[in-house]
Amino acid sequence: MNSLDLPKAPHETRVVVAMSGGVDSSVVAGLLKRQGYDVVGITLQLYDHGAATHRKGACCAGQDIHDARRVAEALDIPHYVLDYEDRFRESVIDRFAESYLAGETPIPCVECNRSIKFRDLLRTARDLEADCLATGHYVASRPEAAGGRGLYRALDPARDQSYFLYATTAEQLDFLRFPLGELPKDETRRLARELGLAVAEKADSQDICFVPQGRYADVIARLRPDAARAGDIVDLGGQVLGRHEGIIHYTVGQRRGLRLAVGEPLYVIRLEPDTARVVVGPRTALATSRIRLGDMNWLGGPGEAAARPVAVRVRSTREPRPALLFRDPQGDGAEIELATPEDGVSPGQACVIYADDGPRARVLGGGTIRRVDALARGAAQAA
Repeated sequence: MNSLDLPKAPHETRVVVAMSGGVDSSVVAGLLKRQGYDVVGITLQLYDHGAATHRKGACCAGQDIHDARRVAEALDIPHYVLDYEDRFRESVIDRFAESYLAGETPIPCVECNRSIKFRDLLRTARDLEADCLATGHYVASRPEAAGGRGLYRALDPARDQSYFLYATTAEQLDFLRFPLGELPKDETRRLARELGLAVAEKADSQDICFVPQGRYADVIARLRPDAARAGDIVDLGGQVLGRHEGIIHYTVGQRRGLRLAVGEPLYVIRLEPDTARVVVGPRTALATSRIRLGDMNWLGGPGEAAARPVAVRVRSTREPRPALLFRDPQGDGAEIELATPEDGVSPGQACVIYADDGPRARVLGGGTIRRVDALARGAAQAA
C-alpha cells in the first residue's frame, strides 16, 4: 500500500486534488507531487462573486482561481477550471435562501460538500480515471477492520472540519483522501514555504464564500427581493414588544439589533415564518435539551432504537458534548437528548454525532436539526 492506502506505486496512482487557491489545498497538491503521485489539479468556479454580493474576490472566484493556477504551474501539474456556477446556484445558494426564509439557520458549506464537491467533482475525478480525490480539509479517514473507511476528527482540534463533512457517504469516503488530517496548521504553513508556494502566507477564508462579512440578510434580499415580510416581535407569552422588517434579519440567539426598550436583555428564541413573528425572551429560554433530526447520514452505523451514549456537536465552533441518541426505526430521523442543555440551537443547523467526546473521535453520522425543544417551552407545555 502507498501512503494513500492504495495498492499501486505513487507514480502509477492518479490523484485529483480539489484546489481552491488557498494554502491548504495547495500544500496537498505539493506534497503528493513531491511523493511521486500523478497529480491533477481541479478548481471549481462556483459563482460570480461580484454579481452575487457586489464584491470581487473570495473563495472559488476571482483571485483564488488565479492563485490555484499559479500553484499548479509552479508544481508543473495539469490544472483545469470547471464552471459549476449553475450547479452551485441551484444546489447551494437557492437552498440557502429558501431555508433562511423558512426561519432556519442553514449551513451552506455542508450542502456544498455534499452536492458539489463530493458528488459532481468526485464524478469528474472518476471520469479522469483518478484513483482518488484529495482535498485540503482538516479531517482524518482510515481503513476499518470491518471494511471501508472511517471518518475521524483531525489531529489539530482548532482546525477540525469534521462538522462540515458528516454528510459524506460511505461510498464517497472510500474514494476521498485528506492528507492534512494528521498535521497541525502551523506545519501546513511551514510546508507551503518549504515547497516555495506563493500562497504560503495567504490568509484563511473566514466567511461563507458567497456571504462576505457574514451579512446574510443582504444576500437574501438580493436573491429574493420580495420575500422579506414585516411582522411583530413578541415575548414568550405572545405580547407584542415591537416590529421588524423581516425575519431574515434575525437568527436564534441574537441579542443585538432588536431595538427594544424593555429594561432587560432579550434574545431571539425562535422565528415563526408562517406568522412572520420573532419570539424573544431571556437567555435562559435558549437552553435546549432535546433535538429532533432529519435527513440523516450514517457513517458508523445508526445503531438500535434504544438509547445509545454518543457525543454531539450542534455548532462548528463547539466541542462534542455527551448525549443520548435515539434512532427512529420507522424513518429517516433521530432524536438527541443532551446531557447538558445548550444555548442557541436552531433548526437548519447540523448536528454531528461522534462515538465519544475524545479529540480523535470517529464520526458516526449526523443530520439536519428539524425541531428544538427548549427547557422553558417544555416546562410551559407540561404546566
